[in-house]
Amino acid sequence: MRVFKFGGASVKDAEGIKNVYDVLQKVGYEDVILVVSAMGKTTNALELVIKNYFDKSEELNLSVQEIKKYHNQILLDLFEDEKHAVFAAVKEQFSELEYFLAHNKSPNYNFVYDQIVSFGELISTNILSHFMNFMGIQTQWLDVRNFIKTNANYRDAEVDWETTQQNISKNVPRKILNITQGFLGADENNFTTTLGREGSDYTAGIFAYCLNAESVTIWKDVPGVMNADPRYFENASLLNQISYREAIELAFYGATVIHPKTLQPLQKKEIPLYVKSFVNPLLKGTCVSKGVDLEPYLPCFIVKREQLLISLSSIDFSFIMEENISEIFGLFHQFKLKVNLIQNSAISFSVCVEDKFGNFNELNAILSKKFKVDYNENVTLYTIRHFNEQAAETVVENKEVLLKQVSRETMQIVTKELK
Repeated sequence: MRVFKFGGASVKDAEGIKNVYDVLQKVGYEDVILVVSAMGKTTNALELVIKNYFDKSEELNLSVQEIKKYHNQILLDLFEDEKHAVFAAVKEQFSELEYFLAHNKSPNYNFVYDQIVSFGELISTNILSHFMNFMGIQTQWLDVRNFIKTNANYRDAEVDWETTQQNISKNVPRKILNITQGFLGADENNFTTTLGREGSDYTAGIFAYCLNAESVTIWKDVPGVMNADPRYFENASLLNQISYREAIELAFYGATVIHPKTLQPLQKKEIPLYVKSFVNPLLKGTCVSKGVDLEPYLPCFIVKREQLLISLSSIDFSFIMEENISEIFGLFHQFKLKVNLIQNSAISFSVCVEDKFGNFNELNAILSKKFKVDYNENVTLYTIRHFNEQAAETVVENKEVLLKQVSRETMQIVTKELK
């Protein structure tokens, strides 16, 4: 089997869904499973619903209606007959969402998040499945929560591989186009869980591993994996081939084309992953597989914005030793700050972190009792794999360098814009 993953940008409107049909006509759809994300910015819109729900905002109903209106317009653009079964199916899913909002008793934010945000994927795959059937491609809609089983760590659930393997290998039909949801799973009580933001790629990797798939293809609005983000760098180049090891390195440092967890199950079974354009599906794109690290061999740039650079130094000029570092990392873990760079000297310790959950102020109050704390907000972390002098100069031009670290293959630079 082949596993295809289509993200939100590829199914953001009726034209996008029609294009998925065109792609399948060109590349084939027998023995294929489609893993599909929520449409467009639906996940963001559902996050607003969650915020309004917890804020007890009068805007709650309006925020739900906006999502309904968006999907209904896509339905009207795809299906001329409003009596088509898809209208009732989508209406039923919105009814389930509204029922949950009216009757939920759990105060657990992460639990509520997963139950609500999951409707994006459930609705998008429902619409896509009905459209493919309407266009003459027979499909099987699969509720991914019956296949991928996880623990109850809502918003970042861990896969129960043994149960998931059994579910997928036994129950995914062959010789038909299967359509399922990315990003989602279910715990032992059948409550919905999510695999972390951008987890749809990971879903594709899970299915590929469990099905011993021929390949995984991630369909995007770019020709493949570039050596730099074209939004930030001119003359970004297409990478034709990346080894698993190199792709995992790039993902670790924050390259957003491939989810960090996606590659590990694929590497175990040497299943190639392709990143291709849904605009030009017959182009070769990028292949991530066993083989040379990079082809062509170029510096690769990764940008992480809105970072926090924290420098800790001992108040009494004593050394910062292993036990101090262990304690500091324990606090980073407790307050959910993701560490992207570390540098230490005898009496100081610097880290560049991502404060996704807004917990730094609380952490700072604890750290300040033992250390002198200096920090810079809204800094940018540049990582250059296979760097050279010219690549480094490109990054630091018109910027203040706050920290620089160099290893054999990688240079990391923390910068702030010059005013």
